[in-house]
Amino acid sequence: MHGSRTRKPFPAKRRRRTPRTDQSPWLKPEAEPVLNDVLARIGKPEETPFRPDTFQLEALEAIGRADCLVMAPTGSGKTWIAEQAIQKMLREGKRCWYASPLKALSNAKWVEFGDRFESMNVGILTGDTKENTDAPVIVGTTEILRNQLYDAMHEGRDLPFDLVILDEAHYLGDEERGVVWEEIMIYLPVRVNLLLLSATIENGREIAAWLEGLRRKPCTVIEERRRPVPLYPLFLHPSGRIMPFLNKRRLFGRVEQFTRERGEQKRGGRRVPPYGEILRVLRHFNLLPAIFFLQSRAECDNALKSCRPAAAPPDDGFEDALREQIDRTPRLAQHKQLEQLRLARVASHHGGQLPPWKFLVEAMMKRGDLDAIFATSTVAAGVNFPARTIVLFNSDYFNGHECVPLGATAFHQMTGRAGRRGQDNIGFMLLVPGRFMDLEHVRRLVFTRSEDIASRIKNDFSMVLNLLLSQTLENVRHIFENSLAAFQQDEDRRESRKSAASRLWRAFQRHLNFLKAEGFVGDDDRLTADGIWASQLRLDHPVLIAECLRTNALPREDAALLAAVIAPFVYDRGQEIAVKRKELPKRLVAAYDRVIETVFPMMERLDAEGFGLNPLPLWTAAVIYDWARGRDWDRIVERYGFADGDMAMLVSRTADNLRQIAALRDTHPNVAELAWKARESLLREPVVF
Repeated sequence: MHGSRTRKPFPAKRRRRTPRTDQSPWLKPEAEPVLNDVLARIGKPEETPFRPDTFQLEALEAIGRADCLVMAPTGSGKTWIAEQAIQKMLREGKRCWYASPLKALSNAKWVEFGDRFESMNVGILTGDTKENTDAPVIVGTTEILRNQLYDAMHEGRDLPFDLVILDEAHYLGDEERGVVWEEIMIYLPVRVNLLLLSATIENGREIAAWLEGLRRKPCTVIEERRRPVPLYPLFLHPSGRIMPFLNKRRLFGRVEQFTRERGEQKRGGRRVPPYGEILRVLRHFNLLPAIFFLQSRAECDNALKSCRPAAAPPDDGFEDALREQIDRTPRLAQHKQLEQLRLARVASHHGGQLPPWKFLVEAMMKRGDLDAIFATSTVAAGVNFPARTIVLFNSDYFNGHECVPLGATAFHQMTGRAGRRGQDNIGFMLLVPGRFMDLEHVRRLVFTRSEDIASRIKNDFSMVLNLLLSQTLENVRHIFENSLAAFQQDEDRRESRKSAASRLWRAFQRHLNFLKAEGFVGDDDRLTADGIWASQLRLDHPVLIAECLRTNALPREDAALLAAVIAPFVYDRGQEIAVKRKELPKRLVAAYDRVIETVFPMMERLDAEGFGLNPLPLWTAAVIYDWARGRDWDRIVERYGFADGDMAMLVSRTADNLRQIAALRDTHPNVAELAWKARESLLREPVVF
């Protein structure tokens, strides 16, 4: 059974997980004759004047009246709807908030909208960037929008916007961050229209019904199932022969035969051909550019080694475009994968890469300068660059804890990248058989709709503090009763409907009782003076950092030390890097120990009450201390054996925590000023660019 298999994801135990390559013989590019008509359709469609689709016009008309949820495949034109809605806001002198789940997406939209609507009309708000915040159009992350709603409720004022656009709205079902989307929908003033955009919300009508009951206004559902570019699934035989993957709803005959023959052989006996050879087959049949979805960062990086230099016309503008990108961030000129990008026109793209490198890869891919990228599934989750072909090697993926069967939502996110509107008549999915490719599972996914979104609302200390800042306990209970979690209970069973709200309420009370015991909430169920300023710490560990602030445990004079001792509170990846205390600066170890000694009693109390805790590793403080003191990035990465992207994430999240502390100017002016200096010391190239 496909679903019964689990695998470990990391290097020492992953040798069997890395596809083995068979260096000989080379693949012989051939195609089943039945594909002749399909392959003949490859090419760019004739240019025609743009005419919006019916669903686009219906969505635009609907958002002018009330709320609207648009569900349409990737590349079908959801952004056009958003742009037209924003243009209408600008004409009427109104304001719009465009929220996306990722900083990278927010940055890209900031640039895109600046070109579209003039830069003076567009501002940005993320943890790293704050520009032109009085502009009529604000682009930012959902967390920042949620925080603005917290502030507006606390100050008793209206949110000064007339339209909120939530892009990638399927993040409502994200296990870790979906709560933020749900909070926004709950707190958003009814006056402000809400536009939700997504390619993969299956139970959209249920979400809309919940919103209508919650916001007491219509929520029109606009659903477009038709892909703008049709998808054709292909199968790559180990010989190099491509063939249809399906014959109607069944496996194509020769694919089915291959599956039977493989089942009779020892499992794992088949080897995945070199990626460069697969690339050569794709090039032969004009199936490039392609996105190769691989399981791990190491596989993405190693894939580059088998790719040969590409034959490119000398006047295609590639070198000029590449030089322009590198001039913006000169350190990219020394990137270890630059030669492969330049000569072979391929690149790897994953969370272990630096933000400037990922930006470079995305820019070159959008220009059409790359033949392929080797990427983890994060590309499918939001980065906007489709290709003619997507290539799959596994029917499972690593979810952060274990390898699990690929779900329909993730599958459709990946296949949604196949086929570029206006550039392709047809898009392709190519399946490459290997040890962890269950072809029958993929066949089912082709005909399976995305999974329903379930509520992910949950309590944490930041949420509880901010609700107490502006709401009575009765109001909080009412919020839970009107949550999506409560709505998704069987509406015909009132007791069942209450149970979701009751669970949320009991969890809220657990947090409330702890905050009372720690002096952040009084017996009157209102925030104390400490609780009020602690509510501004919209962090993973607000009460622990608040404890450090009120006991003066944080460094008071050294910005680098302050940055260093905040770093352990933000790291939750579970990775452990060995450091020797005696080899670290004494002042760093002393500052770290003082913080740990301060929060340890509270951590024991949290643990006793059943609240989950992450360790506070010393090595994170050492990494950030070196960077905050101006040490060389590459030397730090080499010293600690830390991936570039992981270090960039640590730096960025530490800077965001420092930004929250810096906001406490009224109650902690000295630490706030030092926190701002510490933040500035962190946010330099290559973290920002």
